[in-house]
Amino acid sequence: MDTILSRDGTSIAYRVRGDGPPVVLVGGALSTAATEEPLAALLAPHFTVVTYDRRGRGASGDGGPYTVRREVEDLAAVAGRAGERVSLFGMLSGGALALEAQAAGLPVDLLAVYEPPYTPGPAGLLHKSRCTARLHRMLSIGDRDGAVALYLARTGVPEATIARMRHAALWAGLKALAHTLAYDDALLGDGAVPAERFASVTARALVVSGGFSPAPMRRMTHALAAALPRARHRTLTGQTRELAPQAIAPVLVDFFARDVFAHRAS
Repeated sequence: MDTILSRDGTSIAYRVRGDGPPVVLVGGALSTAATEEPLAALLAPHFTVVTYDRRGRGASGDGGPYTVRREVEDLAAVAGRAGERVSLFGMLSGGALALEAQAAGLPVDLLAVYEPPYTPGPAGLLHKSRCTARLHRMLSIGDRDGAVALYLARTGVPEATIARMRHAALWAGLKALAHTLAYDDALLGDGAVPAERFASVTARALVVSGGFSPAPMRRMTHALAAALPRARHRTLTGQTRELAPQAIAPVLVDFFARDVFAHRAS
């Protein structure tokens, strides 16, 4: 992987493959650039695809106290290396980061997100607040196992699935990234869709949800699409939080390739 320095001097590792209009993949919680490789491989025949290790993960550094602004600057540095204007696809909390970056002024024409885990509504906001307090308490005492389980449960992973994951080889890798869960939690703020801030998003946006995702998540994605000035919503039949790369890849090819052509023609 190559590296680039973010504005605060933190080294951010990234990988480029393919040829065509640049697309940056922004991973969600507990993911690294390697997590995005299956999707990157499917998109590479159509685009120059950039994957990267978000701050504190994989081969990237983790300088200074975390702020959302610093993660936005990381993404801006990676996007700047990819091209003058890029398209973004953000998965789960990576979708929240992509939206925050564009709202802050990152030059993006096309932006797609899959189920950023906002939890609007009084019950959702209260649950988010309580989970945030528990998450920080667990991380402060080094309970990485508990922190991972808590975050997964809060973002909709069934308890039975978490129990199976605890006995799988991947669990050790998730625990190694547990400290970054506080970063993803911060990206989601109080849990509400930040409609006022996202009103400044100028990119044409596609908000995607899974047809088998829980009803509150599907409702939230519709609300998110309504909050963005130039967005449309799409439901992927049969998909859940565990999105199959083969299901989303053709949707992104259609959205990015067709809309890039239309934008340039206009």
